[in-house]
Amino acid sequence: MEQRTIIRYDGESLSETDDQIATEYAMTIYVNGEEFATMVCTPSHLEELIIGFLASEGMIRRVDEIESLEINEDRGFAYAELVNKSPAGREFHSKRFIGSCCGKSRQFYFQNDVKTAKTIPKKSTIPVRNCLSLMKKMQESSTDFQKTGGLHNAALCTTDDIVIAHSDIGRHNALDKIYGHCLKNRIPLKGKVIVFSGRISSEVLLKVSKIGVGIVLSKSAPTTLAIELAHDLGITACGFIRGNSLNIYSHADRITE
Repeated sequence: MEQRTIIRYDGESLSETDDQIATEYAMTIYVNGEEFATMVCTPSHLEELIIGFLASEGMIRRVDEIESLEINEDRGFAYAELVNKSPAGREFHSKRFIGSCCGKSRQFYFQNDVKTAKTIPKKSTIPVRNCLSLMKKMQESSTDFQKTGGLHNAALCTTDDIVIAHSDIGRHNALDKIYGHCLKNRIPLKGKVIVFSGRISSEVLLKVSKIGVGIVLSKSAPTTLAIELAHDLGITACGFIRGNSLNIYSHADRITE
């Protein structure tokens, strides 16, 4: 974030003051010498962001599949050399796959999503009171959001506490930073929960699936396609977690009283 001088109206008069503004930054990623994607993001934890993005796009499955990663933050470029010089994900990046495997929602997948989305087995459960307390903990710990009001937050949690949290101007980027952190540090995902500040869109739901987590908690709303995907992929999606209430949209048996 950056400090900028602004004019603020306080209900009585206009006056000059300093304000904290969320930083918007473009990062172009090259994979094996070829331009792969440009991301608009918050320039923090860029290594985790790139690792998570490459994994979610099907370019890698493990961090040791990255031979080298060089980030030139000043110029906004990242150069990833992969062990596999012809990764399967490169050919199908952002190409829509029309199909009907295992549920009607999957006809909307991009082709890389078919390969990387995981169906989550029903094992872990979480008390409803913990869903509420985890959302409160994430919001209270989101100091950059409190200062700027312009960031999305995501946290990987156990059923009662935060393991790691990241923020970004892009809600998808915040999840990629979580994914990259998990891969880089080999964090086990069994029984973990994703707590999220943004809307649960189909893309967000797919990223949660790719990370390998079976419960996603959001303070915002889901979309219809996200709910269909959640049913198909075995993910419990909770939204509108505010105060002492929440809505459960799929696989409600994971939420206990």
